[in-house]
Amino acid sequence: MLDYNIRGENIEVTPAIREYVEKKISKLERYFIETPNATVHVNLKVYPDKNSKIEVTIPMKNLVLRAEERNEDMYAGIDLIVDKLERQIRKHKTKVNRKFREKGELQDYFAIAQSEVAPTEAEEDTDELAIVRTKQFDLKPMDSEEAVLQMNLLGHSFFIYTDAKSNGTNIVYKRKDGKYGLIETS
Repeated sequence: MLDYNIRGENIEVTPAIREYVEKKISKLERYFIETPNATVHVNLKVYPDKNSKIEVTIPMKNLVLRAEERNEDMYAGIDLIVDKLERQIRKHKTKVNRKFREKGELQDYFAIAQSEVAPTEAEEDTDELAIVRTKQFDLKPMDSEEAVLQMNLLGHSFFIYTDAKSNGTNIVYKRKDGKYGLIETS
């Protein structure tokens, strides 16, 4: 059963908005054999320029579904979020089914009718998951500022390095807002 935790920033979550969100996201339940026990976290945010941002996170046992969308129309943004989440479910289903086929056993976590997924779409998902290149390199000890400089010099959106102080493997990345993020491993 899906429980909903809907929050609004700079917007009041009216019963109409709540009902629309629940109605649209509950359509995802058709993809599961058993309705998962999960809490759907929905954040609705409206900016001064009247754009809205919708974030949806659904943490489950073997999978975390997450999507965010910015749109002038909040209802259109909610529709786009549901489309993104459906693509994530299909992609995960393809990955899980391929993994079990390779092991010689097939266990289907999702109940997607074959007619719902066109063969070309399933093939595209398989191609998306294929590793086409492998690189190996030594991680140089440095601080996060040097890692950001290295990342920018290479023109990449992320950079993996060994932190000089903690000796742990960390990742710096460029965020959508142009700022930088740091992922520290423990």
